[in-house]
Amino acid sequence: MPVSRGITSPDALWQFLCDRRSAIGKVPDERWEQFDDGSPEVRALLDRTTRWGSFLPDIDAFDAEFFEISPSEADKMDPQQRLLLEVAWEALEHAGIAPSALRRSQTGVFAGSCLSEYGAIASTDLSQVDGWSNTGGAMSIIANRLSYFLDLRGPSVAVDTACSSSLVAIHLACQGLRTQDCNLAIAAGVNLLLSPAVFRGFDQVGALSPTGHCRAFDAAADGFVRGEGAGWWCSSG
Repeated sequence: MPVSRGITSPDALWQFLCDRRSAIGKVPDERWEQFDDGSPEVRALLDRTTRWGSFLPDIDAFDAEFFEISPSEADKMDPQQRLLLEVAWEALEHAGIAPSALRRSQTGVFAGSCLSEYGAIASTDLSQVDGWSNTGGAMSIIANRLSYFLDLRGPSVAVDTACSSSLVAIHLACQGLRTQDCNLAIAAGVNLLLSPAVFRGFDQVGALSPTGHCRAFDAAADGFVRGEGAGWWCSSG
């Protein structure tokens, strides 16, 4: 369960929330280093871009061999695809479900995500584009990754409704159970913040909080704060 501020388990997350602590911080320096070409113009733009957010550690770590993915393919996979595979396995363990027992079962996968900032970044250097680039940067197959790896035969649906993607994925999972399209539903959501471009775009419309605080429905609200995360929810109805 990858969560920022050293939270590594559901119990730790629950305690973190009970303590009313905040996981908001500044963008890790290494995230934006590649976008700084050393010119005064670019440096000025980066300096004026909101840097507040909630960030996961070690997003480049992935056990490709465990998931039977070659190093060359894993290199082109959006970290969001990789992260959901890892968290899905952990979710099944927490649910007491042996992944091997799901093979050829009518298990549905419903995964919510939004932008592939990784795909946009990777496509800027045409010399590095190969046969894995299109699938690696496609959020349309984010649910299919798990369905294929576990050999699941139920619905495999990718959802992009921006900020509500995870909620809509859960809604569709519940619908799938009600209509008996699947007898077990796995719903998920993932989000990673890899590029200053999206931050800057939100800045241009005054959407992000310059103080780094979300104050929903509060008169003192001055914008929202972006965050990273990944999680799965399993239900059999």
